[in-house]
Amino acid sequence: MSQEDQGWDENGPERLYVITGGRSDPAELRGLDLVTLIVAREAPRVGMQPEQASILRVCSSPLSVAEISAYLGLPVSVITVLLADLLGEERVEARSPASTLPDIELIEAVIHGLRNL
Repeated sequence: MSQEDQGWDENGPERLYVITGGRSDPAELRGLDLVTLIVAREAPRVGMQPEQASILRVCSSPLSVAEISAYLGLPVSVITVLLADLLGEERVEARSPASTLPDIELIEAVIHGLRNL
């Protein structure tokens, strides 16, 4: 009997419900957003939930929550629930992204120096 005959859709809500254990908004998520960087603190272990093991594998170097979602093909809401579990178990670390705004004073000093050349 194939998966189509069973009515199980790999990206269907039933599968996502099972992956998250029915949770959608744990309290631990308040600090997680799309640009929060996640880095694994350990390698996957035998017997881990496959999706959590995949997160640990792809996060050997820092990735944003949005990137993890894209790599694994799972909705951000599912990824954040899984990340909350991994954060609680201290298997991953969350980091704020580096500020992308440059220091205006530094830029003005560089421009001033270039004009004086």
